[in-house]
Amino acid sequence: MTVRIQPSILSADFANFQAEFDSISAADGIHVDVMDGHFVPNLTFGLPMVKRMQEITKLPLDVHLMIENVDYWAEQYASLGVFSVTVHLEACESPAKTALSIRNHGSRAGLAIKPKTSLNQALEHIEHFDQLLIMSVEPGFGGQSFIDSSLDKVLEAKSALEKIGKAIWLQIDGGVDESNIAKISAAGVDTFVAGSAVFKAVNRNEQIKLLRSLAESGKH
Repeated sequence: MTVRIQPSILSADFANFQAEFDSISAADGIHVDVMDGHFVPNLTFGLPMVKRMQEITKLPLDVHLMIENVDYWAEQYASLGVFSVTVHLEACESPAKTALSIRNHGSRAGLAIKPKTSLNQALEHIEHFDQLLIMSVEPGFGGQSFIDSSLDKVLEAKSALEKIGKAIWLQIDGGVDESNIAKISAAGVDTFVAGSAVFKAVNRNEQIKLLRSLAESGKH
């Protein structure tokens, strides 16, 4: 099974994205957290900044929208040509319609749920999406510790996705590091968002390779 490491730029230097992106060239993609200060308490950046990111890197951008009015904005971000756009079920009024609008622009459509949101709510809509993002911390801030009960949700999600029979990526975001990535991988995750675990490293590409290797070891 393919393992993907997507560093979260929530832990990067916002004033120097070009250099930060260059330092993670070994990554499988870049996880871009868009926060509006309403759906989550933090505020990051919006459409113009993500447009610029798309221009300065060849790595796929995995845009995670932690915002209100996401049914409208998801299509705007997809229109930039980013690799994927993920919306939160808690903020999405028309999941199937929004997923279709994202995919119509050539982007993959992702569905995210917070730690306290039941998996069953997401599974009602997952057939319309290309990936499921399970948040293993409360969204809004980087550097938080992994919520261990998230593993139960991952195991349940993996089983449910296998029954659907569609190649839906299972992604996790929050508190992923070298101490836990193998067991998270063993539970069924194939796509890992890692922020401080990558950006704290002196050699970030070597750290990405280490995380990928540890995740792959969890598959055996």
